[in-house]
Amino acid sequence: MSDWWSYEGGPRRPAPNGIRARSQRGAIGESWWSKRFLDALAQVADTSRLGRGRSYARSGQVMRLKVEPGRVSAAVQGSRATPYSVRVSLVPFTDAQWERAEGELAAQALFLAALLAGEMPRDVEAAFAAVGLHLFPASPAELSSDCSCPDWADPCKHTAAVYYILAEAFDADPFLVLAWRGRPREALLERLRELRAAALAAEDAAPPPDDEGSEAALDAGAETPAPPAEAPRTGGFWTAGPELFGFRYAPVAPAVPDAVIRQLGPLPEAAGGGTVSEALTAAYRAFTAAAERTAAGDEGKP
Repeated sequence: MSDWWSYEGGPRRPAPNGIRARSQRGAIGESWWSKRFLDALAQVADTSRLGRGRSYARSGQVMRLKVEPGRVSAAVQGSRATPYSVRVSLVPFTDAQWERAEGELAAQALFLAALLAGEMPRDVEAAFAAVGLHLFPASPAELSSDCSCPDWADPCKHTAAVYYILAEAFDADPFLVLAWRGRPREALLERLRELRAAALAAEDAAPPPDDEGSEAALDAGAETPAPPAEAPRTGGFWTAGPELFGFRYAPVAPAVPDAVIRQLGPLPEAAGGGTVSEALTAAYRAFTAAAERTAAGDEGKP
């Protein structure tokens, strides 16, 4: 019997302490960025093994996952006694490319605020596109995979399982997307803070308007400049004015309400059974749902 035939026909072995996908039915990936990653993957990879890879991910066959700049490495338990080694490579940005991207991100306070809060700004792809880059793989040439199994497909089912577990890892920590492209979380945030501080310092150091030059222009017959804008009102800070009636807001819940809990790693068992993480996850999701009902004026609805 050939090695290929025994490989195809053998049942998968159980993987103790494997990483089991949180989603056990339907689509995998909750946040927009993990869904965007899987959508991009479907455009650049052979999808013939994705279904079996999803099954492997849900049964916990992926035993180890590590994200580094330009590379994801993992171990996947298949039909053989020894787990298969999987490596997924993505072309990282160069230092010069990251300098352009960081400059664009730091120039927009909303992007910086979201990143500092541990969230992926929804328009972050536009910031990369503005400097000629794309955050997610856009062509097969950018993404490559290698598995120690004898299957020729790219991706094979073991690599596909890693893709799905990676998507859920992105749910828990969006900074892994950026780390894979070459900038770990702390290095990126430190650089963004430096750029923002430099921009604020430059604004503070800017010279004041030249009043003497303005007076000379008036003497020469120039047009009278427009009066300065009305100073903001401060006396009635705590009093709602007529502007309040025209104010509109649209609160949006986090893409993954329990993302902070997922970053904590394994937690001990809670009193009464279950784990602390399960209890906190349920609480976070309940709080989020209640806040959404309150914002929509549906406090009395279940």
